[in-house]
Amino acid sequence: MLKVDVIENGTVVDHIKAGSGLKVFVMLGVAGGYSERAALVMNVPSKRLGKKDIVKIEGKTVSEDAASMIALLSPGASINIIENSKVAKKYVVSVPERLRGAGTCPNPNCITNREECVREFTKEGERFRCHYCERLVGAEELV
Repeated sequence: MLKVDVIENGTVVDHIKAGSGLKVFVMLGVAGGYSERAALVMNVPSKRLGKKDIVKIEGKTVSEDAASMIALLSPGASINIIENSKVAKKYVVSVPERLRGAGTCPNPNCITNREECVREFTKEGERFRCHYCERLVGAEELV
């Protein structure tokens, strides 16, 4: 049995779609050179998902923008904010209707990839449209 220690203050991202945990780990800036404890557990059995990934990070609270990006990778993932070794706040991420200042347009000719400007995407069905080049892209392409 695998056992990961309890964190005192930080964040646990649970119910991540199996195989997406490493992307979440990197996105949150803990993949290299992070000085606090961090854990990535992959392909853990889950009643709800079959298999899931889990990320635990000591000393870091997930921002609203980061939660939106996690939702793009794994809608329905849960964020647990830990304070004094207890869950202080818990919520499920959902795909936002609009992304502003987050995400990267995969169109190499998009102005957002060549000049400093605030990236903006609007949800259309299951996909997102870039405000600048109007390219329609899948959620995972923005991450």
